[in-house]
Amino acid sequence: MRQPQILFASTIAGRLPSVWQQPFPTQSMNYLAHGYRFLDSPLFLAGTAVPDWLSVVNRRVRARGQLTQSVVDATDCKHVRDIGRGILQHHRDDDTFHRCAPFQQMEADLSRQFRRHMPDKYDHRPSFLGHIVVELMLDAALAAKDETLLDRYYAAMNLVDSGQVERVVNQMATTQTDRLGWFIDRFREERFLEDYVDDERIFVRINQVLRRVKLPAMENSAIAVLASARELLLQRGNELLEVVAATGKE
Repeated sequence: MRQPQILFASTIAGRLPSVWQQPFPTQSMNYLAHGYRFLDSPLFLAGTAVPDWLSVVNRRVRARGQLTQSVVDATDCKHVRDIGRGILQHHRDDDTFHRCAPFQQMEADLSRQFRRHMPDKYDHRPSFLGHIVVELMLDAALAAKDETLLDRYYAAMNLVDSGQVERVVNQMATTQTDRLGWFIDRFREERFLEDYVDDERIFVRINQVLRRVKLPAMENSAIAVLASARELLLQRGNELLEVVAATGKE
């Protein structure tokens, strides 16, 4: 496995290599948790990542469930159906995942831990971080429990024609984009999911997300919460995966 570039917690945005100043930091996205069950169906797998890819490429572009379903129902084209059904699977998973008691409990626990490092009652970061850190650390737990998973995930993604995905998504999206294919190529090249397995690298990634949504970066002391979150998801991540697995395949 290619070793990802290590970016330490003390790195500031102005000193990041230019490639990391592109829109590579993810939004709220557990790519592995959405896709790990579907590695044998690369286009379906790509569909499970589309909503999160779009949130990075252009937040005004959405592949909403109703529009996606109408395209899937109207087509006989297998690659359109596969990508569309992957998008629908993502939405079904999210709806189940975010409503379940284990997610809400872990989100609340981590939000309280972040609040200890961010005591200002007007600071919006603790609740935001509580949500996204559960998701990111779930992907980290999946990768830690199966050391082959990241390589197999990216191998499946490498079978996908990024231009084809962009053309299909533009049939289903609320607004057209000409950046999705480009971003899929960068997503595969940068392999930033590998950064989730290390507290300092994921610290940098999360601070990139915070800057993207116009919130201040975390203080270095918050790395302790990331370590706690990692242990929590290693212990309880299966509870979340079992809830999502019960939804089946779209």
